[in-house]
Amino acid sequence: MITRLKLPVSVRARDASVLVRRATRDDLEAIMRLLSDDPISAERGDVASDGDRGAYASALDRIVDDPSNELVVAVDAAGVVVGTLQLTVIPGMARRGSSRLLVEAVRVASTQRSSGIGGAMMRWVTEQAAIELSTPLVQLTSDSARTDAHRFYTRLGFVGSHVGFKYAVPLPAHAPR
Repeated sequence: MITRLKLPVSVRARDASVLVRRATRDDLEAIMRLLSDDPISAERGDVASDGDRGAYASALDRIVDDPSNELVVAVDAAGVVVGTLQLTVIPGMARRGSSRLLVEAVRVASTQRSSGIGGAMMRWVTEQAAIELSTPLVQLTSDSARTDAHRFYTRLGFVGSHVGFKYAVPLPAHAPR
């Protein structure tokens, strides 16, 4: 948990405000649903199955216990989790020793997409969280198939400045994730 973040915070979406707060174990099911609600994530195995609950719970615990990470959820007026994202502060040597704020797994419920919730969450990241965390650079990666997301991030002022690479490591079945 990144204790320097002032949470919870209310952010204004297009038609309503949502509350951005730290995720807790009680949010596990909702976060699993948000991940599986995304076609690209679902293709990668995020299908919110009961058999995967333990893996997700373990990951949530590791994120919450890590002082460089924060998992947040956006909650509507009815108390429903409608969005999530993960933040990681990465200390660095480049850029004169600047830290970076990495944004991962940005998800908004499919029923709420285009409502301004994603933009409100990302504006909170760039206008408030990055300042509170003294991270002059906010970065993210986005799957090359996510053309709508690329337009979204560009509208928010992000610049497609790098090409990312990934390498899948075949771990033994018993290895912790």
